[in-house]
Amino acid sequence: MANTSQTPWQERYREKMRIPEEAVSVVKHGQRVFVGSGAGEPQTLVEALSTRTDLSDTEIVHLLTLGVAPYVEPRFGHQFRHNAYFIGRNVRQAVAEGRADYTPIFLSELPSLFHSKRTVIDVALIQVSPPDQHGYCSYGVATDIVKAASSCARTVIAEVNEQMPRALGDCFIHVRDINNLVSTNRPILELTAHEPGETSRKIAQHVANLVEDGATLQLGIGSIPNAVLTFLDGFKNLGIHTEMFSDGVIRLVEEGVITNAQKSIHRGKIVASFVMGSRKLYDFIDNNPFVEFHPTEYVNDPFVIAQNDKMVSINAALEVDLTGQVCADSLGTTFYSGIGGQVDFMRGTARSRGGKPIIALPSTATDGTYSRIVPFLKKGAGVVTSRGDVHYVVTEYGMAFLHGKSIRERAVALIQIAHPKFRPWLLAEAKAHRLVYHDQMELPFSTPTYPEELEQTLELRDGELVFLRPLKLTDESLVREMFYKLSPDSVHSRFFRMITSMEHEKLQDFLKVDYDADMALVILTGKDEDARLIAIAHYNKNPRTNFAEASFLVRDDWQGKGIGTVLMTALVETSRRHGISGFTASVLAANTGMLRIFHKCGYRVESKLTENIYDLRIPFDAKKGEVPS
Repeated sequence: MANTSQTPWQERYREKMRIPEEAVSVVKHGQRVFVGSGAGEPQTLVEALSTRTDLSDTEIVHLLTLGVAPYVEPRFGHQFRHNAYFIGRNVRQAVAEGRADYTPIFLSELPSLFHSKRTVIDVALIQVSPPDQHGYCSYGVATDIVKAASSCARTVIAEVNEQMPRALGDCFIHVRDINNLVSTNRPILELTAHEPGETSRKIAQHVANLVEDGATLQLGIGSIPNAVLTFLDGFKNLGIHTEMFSDGVIRLVEEGVITNAQKSIHRGKIVASFVMGSRKLYDFIDNNPFVEFHPTEYVNDPFVIAQNDKMVSINAALEVDLTGQVCADSLGTTFYSGIGGQVDFMRGTARSRGGKPIIALPSTATDGTYSRIVPFLKKGAGVVTSRGDVHYVVTEYGMAFLHGKSIRERAVALIQIAHPKFRPWLLAEAKAHRLVYHDQMELPFSTPTYPEELEQTLELRDGELVFLRPLKLTDESLVREMFYKLSPDSVHSRFFRMITSMEHEKLQDFLKVDYDADMALVILTGKDEDARLIAIAHYNKNPRTNFAEASFLVRDDWQGKGIGTVLMTALVETSRRHGISGFTASVLAANTGMLRIFHKCGYRVESKLTENIYDLRIPFDAKKGEVPS
């Protein structure tokens, strides 16, 4: 007998070649058949299998696939039953109607089902590139769980597609490990990226504000991740470690934004497990050493993800409740998608040095008739990411940082990024269920959108950088902390009397701003979630005179650095933009520093001294030095 192990692979390749119907004839009753993922679905083999009328009780398993799924059609009855590890559009109705199954599982742990034989794969239907000179075929656009399924399957049937790109990395299978081969030459399935809408762009801009130079990104499917990529121009040395990516990455690679040069692991390489996009994307990955594909059990391993410093993960949600629970796989009792890799990347990113795990979602659904920020998840809804795993939640109305925050702080923060028309309802529900203070301040329905355009990073006299932005309702704990760092003299100068405590009821007055007639600007030590509040400037308009009373408060250890002058300039510009005619202020005669700031504001200052208190009036229609008419 000839030793077939010594037979040249080319000869064995020819011997294994079959027509599609013959190749799938090895599938038997009651077997479990794996189908390749996403754009790598072997459509020819799936079509051939679906013509089998002699099969019964055949289970089809896979992740999301972009192509045909005839096996879920009602006409097949007991011939086939699908089991989805992630529910795609082509099988969603079958799952909803109970004609197909859904298995919830972390994507990083799915391959272990195959390796452990707890889920036996009898036949794997896969799609690969033509073999190279050594007999190795690439899994091309989808390595993910395909590699694990192929290595564990009793029988492997491969559709060898002339149009499949030859991806590089840990993504190859040798001809000797394939039982039957079918040759095809058909276009790889494509996923069309739609132009992001206004809501997606607003969300993406908030997300992009969390990205730093040298960060490593995980990007999912959908309009928001695509939109984020459009806001990354000008960043330096970004990297990619992600389940999948699409066309938007190409432009940033060509422009030198994505270099992977500062990645902690796989430096200089994009790491992914699959791609879905256009033919341009598939040509980009073809034989490109800049991109490495690895199986899911590696790419999605939280311990691997955590090794990337400054990891930023962006994941979607269907709804988030006021405690921070994230539902991402179901609409109430109706299963919609799957757990996927969300938890893998949330947990891995949370353990990354400087990592930022982000949940991004529009504030509403169904044409604005339904709030995605909800008091409680729907009955039957699944918690994909627990409240303990959540860090950042982003909508088009801003960002809420929840990690380490109390339920009360979470509820207030999430209400502030909900759609304004739902905020009164959410606050009422939060009060009814004792999630917030019973007297928690409610902003009026007409409150303008948070004026993000006022945010800016500033350099002080000593070169230190600080961050200026409008006050937020969620700043209560920051204001309290700042108050207890003030000296008695600073407290007396601001309030004209001694105050020894700043409990919730008093803080409400500080936080009651409408960003128009009542405005407060704050300065923090930085932009990140650990920044401390060091100064506040506030004005409140008198509707009779159209003048606004202005006041300032700077923490003692930050005085003398020019912060008061910076705040005065910003407050004047903001008030003038809102049509205010000028400022009034009352300042103790002993508070020479604050008097100096008012007199340096650039406008004529009228002052009157009464019992050691200067009453100031600063009309904006007269510059300093001008004589009033």
